[in-house]
Amino acid sequence: MWASGLLELRIDVQLPPSEVEKELDAINRRLHRPGDALYDLPTLDINFPGLKFRYRVADGEHYIYVEDVKRVCLAGYTIFNRLIELNRRQDKHLRATHSKYAPPYQRRGIATAIYRWWLDGGHSLISGARQSSGAHALWRSLGKQYELVYVDLREKKLCCLGSRVSSRVREDLHTRMLLVGSGQDLHDLAEKTGMTMHAD
Repeated sequence: MWASGLLELRIDVQLPPSEVEKELDAINRRLHRPGDALYDLPTLDINFPGLKFRYRVADGEHYIYVEDVKRVCLAGYTIFNRLIELNRRQDKHLRATHSKYAPPYQRRGIATAIYRWWLDGGHSLISGARQSSGAHALWRSLGKQYELVYVDLREKKLCCLGSRVSSRVREDLHTRMLLVGSGQDLHDLAEKTGMTMHAD
């Protein structure tokens, strides 16, 4: 079921490596430019040899820039986004993710470490309308350690569909995945966000 799901993903647009590296180079210059908003950002305590995780919050969105200390370059970044599809009540408790990493840093577990940091802090995640196959696989993997359910999101209303849905429902643009943060209870999260519950 999982393998067939990967073939039916609502695939996100993938930029060519040259475009990704150009963007990362521009951000890296800002990180080291005195006076820039990105200069000398605080670091997070994420243990990943050779990498430094810079952290910034702006307009309720959380940015993590990953530096390769030895090569003095930006490996990539992860953003915990606000979703315009959510209402104010849901926005207080849910963030979506967007990650972009240069090819040499992909599939090394960097995004996994960052997502775990977020989830272990008791924060929950909701997927966007589209995911890359790699992002989908990451969410499925995290779902083995954190509670993972499918939800229906439309007209700023959330409805929990349970941990298993049909392929037709899974591919609907209104169907998203939700990862519940550590120490959180799905039913408590439902109460906080106004999410309705359906039987699994």
